[in-house]
Amino acid sequence: MIRVLVVCLGNICRSPTAEAVLRAKAGAQGIDVAVDSAGTGAWHIGDPPYGPAISEGRARGYDLTPLRARKFIADDFARFDLILGMDDNNLSDIETLRPADNATPVRLMTSFAEGLPSAVPDPYYTGDFSGAFDLIEQAADAILSDIALR
Repeated sequence: MIRVLVVCLGNICRSPTAEAVLRAKAGAQGIDVAVDSAGTGAWHIGDPPYGPAISEGRARGYDLTPLRARKFIADDFARFDLILGMDDNNLSDIETLRPADNATPVRLMTSFAEGLPSAVPDPYYTGDFSGAFDLIEQAADAILSDIALR
């Protein structure tokens, strides 16, 4: 089993969306993967995903309601086999907590799929939850294809 952590800023929009999408798609494809999400900031610890993310997920057949925000911590490097950030700022924040001699891969979520932008724009600020879901679903397909080949 591969353990994947998806990280964004507040863990209420992009990363819980990616957690739900990856989990659902992996289950449908019979790929053995454990998925969690976290945020680099601590503002929303314990909160459910943002309402518009829940609504967009529901419209696409994903249930985000059981998820709760948590903060990314240095111990996550030891707990996961792959850490995915939503943008370059997330990657930078993640790397500042990397323990010495840790080699856990940290990549942009969209880096697995050709033709996608380098970042998933934050719909908390852009309001484009549909666009964020589109990018996350495409990236999730590519990630799971990569995992299935391992």
